[in-house]
Amino acid sequence: MEGLLDFVLRDILTRSGGMDRCVSEFIRVTNTLLPARTFERIVPELLHGGRTFAGVPVRAQLLGSDPYCLADNAAQLAALGPHGIDLNFGCPANVVNRHGGGAALLDEPELLMRIVSAVRRAVPASMPVSAKMRLGVRDDSRAEECALALQDGGAEELVVHARTKADAYRPPAYWARIADICAVVNIPVIANGEIWNVEDALRCRELSGCQSLMLGRGMVTDPGLALAIRAHDRGERGVDNTAPQIAWPSLLPLMTDFWHLVRTRLDRKKQCGRLKQWLNFLRHRYPQAQEAYLQLRTLNDPQAIDRWIAQHAPAEAGGAAATQTVASVA
Repeated sequence: MEGLLDFVLRDILTRSGGMDRCVSEFIRVTNTLLPARTFERIVPELLHGGRTFAGVPVRAQLLGSDPYCLADNAAQLAALGPHGIDLNFGCPANVVNRHGGGAALLDEPELLMRIVSAVRRAVPASMPVSAKMRLGVRDDSRAEECALALQDGGAEELVVHARTKADAYRPPAYWARIADICAVVNIPVIANGEIWNVEDALRCRELSGCQSLMLGRGMVTDPGLALAIRAHDRGERGVDNTAPQIAWPSLLPLMTDFWHLVRTRLDRKKQCGRLKQWLNFLRHRYPQAQEAYLQLRTLNDPQAIDRWIAQHAPAEAGGAAATQTVASVA
């Protein structure tokens, strides 16, 4: 999710626990071979064994439409040691689609197959190659055809966002259509889209037939969502699914860590906006985040936010290490 789930938020959310792995923001490939520094800037986990601070492996994602250029860049990227290469056929943004990337390619199943095949041949056999798709561009009539094309090209795993490009992020997500895709492919399928709480996760599993889930905006809004799903899977009694798995006082140290990373790793002009962006998501789950957002939304001086953090989040920084679960962050 470009501009949201970058390496900073990946770091913090994986400290909260509950994820098997992450997928990076997409790395846009046009007509050049990108240098190693570009991959490392977008996926700095490559400099640390391909894992986040909490030890969660990161799969690097490429976006483009030229099979040969994508293959060359995948080979370059693979040499840096990610825990797999993912190919983006799901981004619905017009600025991406009009240049022949993301979900726009779902009108061309043959091209999907050629892209995956070229990338699969270009990287070591031991390195996983996966793909993410939507149900289609304007409708879902070619969803199964696209999924088969990705499988036939050599994708070892498929994430399906249960909406079309035209649907964008408007609810609902059509989870039952993922079950139709599962029925025709022989590779693992992971369900994605509109999973905001444990009840959504259970309903998605029921309708899609997928046990594994990819969490995006739902995890940003509720950093304990993956933990809550895992707690349900373990059959823990007394779990209140209406309350966040990570209470606000426990989230504050993670917010402190987040702000520290933002202050040290991002350009000063972007710093205040990044904290307000996350609070804007959190306020849909935490009443305290709504209050914090209202206090900070007019601030554009990082030092003023430094003072707010020191006053409101004085707890010792350092979130819990991630544990195994069925969820991924995209």
